[in-house]
Amino acid sequence: MADSGPAGGAALAAPAPGPGSGSTGPRVYFQSPPGAAGEGPGGADDDGPVRRQGKVTVKYDRKELRKRLNLEEWILEQLTRLYDCQEEEIPELEIDVDELLDMESDDTRAARVKELLVDCYKPTEAFISGLLDKIRGMQKLSTPQKK
Repeated sequence: MADSGPAGGAALAAPAPGPGSGSTGPRVYFQSPPGAAGEGPGGADDDGPVRRQGKVTVKYDRKELRKRLNLEEWILEQLTRLYDCQEEEIPELEIDVDELLDMESDDTRAARVKELLVDCYKPTEAFISGLLDKIRGMQKLSTPQKK
């Protein structure tokens, strides 16, 4: 099923503008649905569908998403070692990276992770320090709430 733009029109990508156009990158146009103003018999334009320019925004930085994915894969790998089991058998726990990033200091972050791993019988200090090293400098991915 194709994505549709506003008013149900199909999204079309136009080629990137040429040099000197003052714009960087491709533009997205939305094709008006059949029967829309300016199209077909009696419309202002009988040559084809009307295309209106639409805006596309990128919510997250691709590099940050890649870092987060790599971190999550590392966490899973480490947890399978700590709990000495397969991924499916890891006890139900959630290490919320955004929550850790919100905390004031590494000490409070470490205490929170230690809390989450309370039922782990293997030493967790190396995992915790590795996790804190990896999240240092990362950005939160959750979007702020609008008021």
